[in-house]
Amino acid sequence: QVQLVESGGGLVQPGGSLRLSCAASGSIFRIAAMGWYRQAPGKERELVAASTSGGNTNYADSVKGRFTISRDNAKNTVYLQMNNLKPEDTAVYYCNTRPPVFSFWGQGTQVTVSS
Repeated sequence: QVQLVESGGGLVQPGGSLRLSCAASGSIFRIAAMGWYRQAPGKERELVAASTSGGNTNYADSVKGRFTISRDNAKNTVYLQMNNLKPEDTAVYYCNTRPPVFSFWGQGTQVTVSS
């Protein structure tokens, strides 16, 4: 059974940085494309960054140049480095496979960008 646990969120001022982590249990991690998603209040969940098992990445236009996704297959962990954060980045951030599997959604980690 796959379990994904996100951590690293918090309150940060505009222009600040955070690094999110997603620890995965189960055997799929090393072969699965992984993604970071976010859901802001009143909005649909959206994909912000994704990484193939080989490390190829892509990003939503809104975060290009500011966010970096990376993964450590040996540790079954995927990261999201977020720099130059903006108030519009405020959301609950989740990791999941790409495409996402419903049963893999975890609790997410809250990121709040505010002065």
